[in-house]
Amino acid sequence: MGMPMKVQRYLRGYGAIAAVGLLVACGGADVEYNYPRTGSGGVPTYEKKQSVFGEDGLFLTDIFGDDEASSGPVEGVGVNSYLWRASLDTLAFMPLQSADPFGGVIITEWYGVPDGRSERFKVTVYILDRALRSDGIRARVFRQHLSESGAWIDEPANSELDRQLEDTILTRARELRVGSRSR
Repeated sequence: MGMPMKVQRYLRGYGAIAAVGLLVACGGADVEYNYPRTGSGGVPTYEKKQSVFGEDGLFLTDIFGDDEASSGPVEGVGVNSYLWRASLDTLAFMPLQSADPFGGVIITEWYGVPDGRSERFKVTVYILDRALRSDGIRARVFRQHLSESGAWIDEPANSELDRQLEDTILTRARELRVGSRSR
């Protein structure tokens, strides 16, 4: 004594229609995104845009204001911005492997000198302080030469070359500082 087949088919059909109706009614709900950004085609995305100079860019006046060695919180870069910018300017001819403005480390890729095809250089710069001081920067230049067998061989460290690079960066940083104050 069950239900007639015809009634069972109607109930299943009405049940399916009711389920679809509920799903359609839920589909129009507004969704609030936690961190929306406009991606391709106007679709919100959760990916943050990466930048060497932070999310909004690098502004020297925002970082230091009138007192460049302030000990308060710093936005943008975690090291002296003049040394950071001067290091990037000085090494602009070399391809960068990584640049960390918060840790103050710049590492270049190997760079072959156009004149001498049998020699290449790699540079690592450490910015150690928020103040523009001569001991606030360390540079290390790595050098290799190409052997007759075609293998790259490390050259001994040259502290004079390291010091020359540090001096060049410090000179450029002072120029940037003087240029920013004269505006």
